[in-house]
Amino acid sequence: MKSSISVRLVKVDDALDMLAIYGPLVLNTATSFETEVPTLSAFEERIKAYSEKAPWLVAEIQGKVVGYAYATDHRSRQAYQWNQEVTVYVHPEYRKLGIAKKLYLLLLDMLKAMNFCKAIAVITLPNDASIGFHRALGFRHIGEMKNIGYKNGKWYNTSWWDLDLDTNQSAPKEIVPIESVLSKYELGRG
Repeated sequence: MKSSISVRLVKVDDALDMLAIYGPLVLNTATSFETEVPTLSAFEERIKAYSEKAPWLVAEIQGKVVGYAYATDHRSRQAYQWNQEVTVYVHPEYRKLGIAKKLYLLLLDMLKAMNFCKAIAVITLPNDASIGFHRALGFRHIGEMKNIGYKNGKWYNTSWWDLDLDTNQSAPKEIVPIESVLSKYELGRG
């Protein structure tokens, strides 16, 4: 099954399929701290706005969107511009097939090609599977925030993880626009 997994850039038309994966997580878990499922139009706008700056990828099996991963700005202050927060979601029926890893490895490679220096993952606890996944990809645990999100009638902690994309400790390089690195990858827009 792994060989039939294809990865491509997101397109706005993917919003409905992505919401089918994301919506149940919003409604039934604390994986996301959103408390309401975004509307289709709001999610489409999110895709448009964020995918212009950093990669948003979808994984497909036989033309069906089964997972997605993306990067967004970690914080808005200028000095944070070389960091991206990364996220991956996989449809429950397609977990344990290597989809999350395939998406993340490509996402991280693209971020590195764009001269981002650090990828940051924020994991709602408890989530041993996500912690093991990030650890296996080389992320380091950098801290925990206690009782930071209140959802579904209880407080949740988050575990923070980072991965150095550029180990050079000198001044960072200028961020390369996503369009400038796409030729390095065999990705279509769907």
